Amino acid sequence: MASPASHVSFLPPILTFCGAAVIAVPVFRFFGLSAVLGYLAAGVAIGPSGLSLVGDPGTVATVAELGVVLLLFIIGLELKLSHLWSMKRDIFGLGFAQLAITGLCLGGASLAIGFGPKASLVIGIAVALSATAIALQMLEERNDLPTPYGQRSFAILLFQDLSVVPVLAILPLLASGTAIEESSSFLERLLAAGEAAAAIGAVVLIGRYGLNPFFRILARTGSREVMTASALLVVLGAALLMEEVGLSMAMGAFLAGLLLAESNFRHQLEADIEPFRGMLLGLFFMSVGMSIDLGLVRQQWALLALAAPVVIVGKTILITILSRLFGATWREGLRSGTLLCTAGEFAFVLLPVATAAGLMSQSDAQTVTALAAITMLLGPVFSTLIEKVLLSRPETAKASGMDDLLGQEGEPSSRVLVIGFGRFGQIVNQVLLSQNIDATVIDNNVERVRDAARFGLKIYYGDGTRLDVLRAAGAEEAEMICVCTDAPETTEKIAEIIHQNFPSARSFVRAFDRIHAVRLLKIGIDYQLRETFESAIVFGRSALEELGIEAETAASAALNVRKRDIARLFLQKEIGASYGAELVVGARITPEPLTSPTGRAKALSPETRDILGEGAL
Repeated sequence: MASPASHVSFLPPILTFCGAAVIAVPVFRFFGLSAVLGYLAAGVAIGPSGLSLVGDPGTVATVAELGVVLLLFIIGLELKLSHLWSMKRDIFGLGFAQLAITGLCLGGASLAIGFGPKASLVIGIAVALSATAIALQMLEERNDLPTPYGQRSFAILLFQDLSVVPVLAILPLLASGTAIEESSSFLERLLAAGEAAAAIGAVVLIGRYGLNPFFRILARTGSREVMTASALLVVLGAALLMEEVGLSMAMGAFLAGLLLAESNFRHQLEADIEPFRGMLLGLFFMSVGMSIDLGLVRQQWALLALAAPVVIVGKTILITILSRLFGATWREGLRSGTLLCTAGEFAFVLLPVATAAGLMSQSDAQTVTALAAITMLLGPVFSTLIEKVLLSRPETAKASGMDDLLGQEGEPSSRVLVIGFGRFGQIVNQVLLSQNIDATVIDNNVERVRDAARFGLKIYYGDGTRLDVLRAAGAEEAEMICVCTDAPETTEKIAEIIHQNFPSARSFVRAFDRIHAVRLLKIGIDYQLRETFESAIVFGRSALEELGIEAETAASAALNVRKRDIARLFLQKEIGASYGAELVVGARITPEPLTSPTGRAKALSPETRDILGEGAL
């Protein structure tokens, strides 16, 4: 039997990582800096150059690299080939120009100060990439994503994200002269290339024709855990296949995500993967921080003190000029330049790959890694300073452009989000469609998702009780959220999430009965309707007309009942029938007539008289 010590030996490093993260990240976020910098600082603090709480960074590097794999999978999920064409000029024109020209300039500067040709090429590309997480966060904080400079900045970042995968694939080829033995034959190299092509083809074919049926079958089980396990299986399986044929794991994950970008299961998969991605990516950045040799930084302090400002100012100037050439004003170009002046997260991915391939030495890679971290620390400060001093005038957003792109890219622009596509939800959508209001639908029933497809709606397979799924489906942008689920407990849970997290959206909720309606009103929803109430009102009005009552009188009677019922409902919400006792589990609200009866109730059978306690006549 294993000793107790063997069961707890893995806990100290886990507690160390968690403790460092929960201290460093909030501190950096408090000062308006990226969480990435917090993870890097935490890694430096607990690593060999700091407190030495973790002696060997390599012990976590393998697991931490999975964070990058999952990040590229989510990047693939967020890209739709059918919708990239509308921004082709900024993405593939400005984006390519920025990466190529900036990379050549920085690579030339590296070559001039003594780095080797291959190392200079790697350094140029790695530092030319910008920090996607930092840039997008700053755009969101400024509400500048729809502005012209926000659009161009997004296009550059998008091209950079797209370029990472081919760059990762090219790096081993640059090292082929040292990594492949001279004795290897042309036939062996051709066979290796064929294996790589076959693996890519297999991923494409399986992703195109096999994954959607696979997820539909699993979705019918209704098990959230199985869907999460299947998502990890797809990502890690594709990554492992690529690694086995000599390509990068990141390429396999990216391909899997790209092939699922059009799937109805996309947002559910993204919600399932996101917690693992965030946790492992944080661990990856901490492992990078642990690998930084502070002794080497102290030795190279003069070089770093000169290089960091050169990179920040140089990238700002280059991006400003290139943006101007692609139609931006000088002001817009400068804003994009200051936003993208830092090195990016993928520098921490490319440099270790280049080191492993023999393209640069470990000490050179550590120096450049430290340079990237310093630019990520100083870049946002520089951008904020320029923004306040030189660019304080407001800039209006264009009505089209990024907003349209975001809608096309999969981020919903629907005014209405409908949760549940059963009998009730289908009728609601019919009414909305009659006025050309296209809603976004969330449902976790495969058959209902297929039904919604016939309506031409935006559909997300997912669990509407999950906050991450609601956010992924566009709840933060929706004007109205209609909860049309049939289970009262589910409906209440969703209503509470909406009330707490999306206060700007009006909440329209389907109630099961009167007790349920009172509970929903107490939560604070904007509108509720009992699922049988309105149909019973119409039914009763039609019955009056059939009995000879004039249509106007029948309609007035129905309206009177509706008003009285609403008044009583809100009274019960405020003071409660029996002072709230009806809300106790198992209790019920006693139905009361809205109009005083003209006579006493009459029992017409012995059984009825027993029920009413009237005794024998």
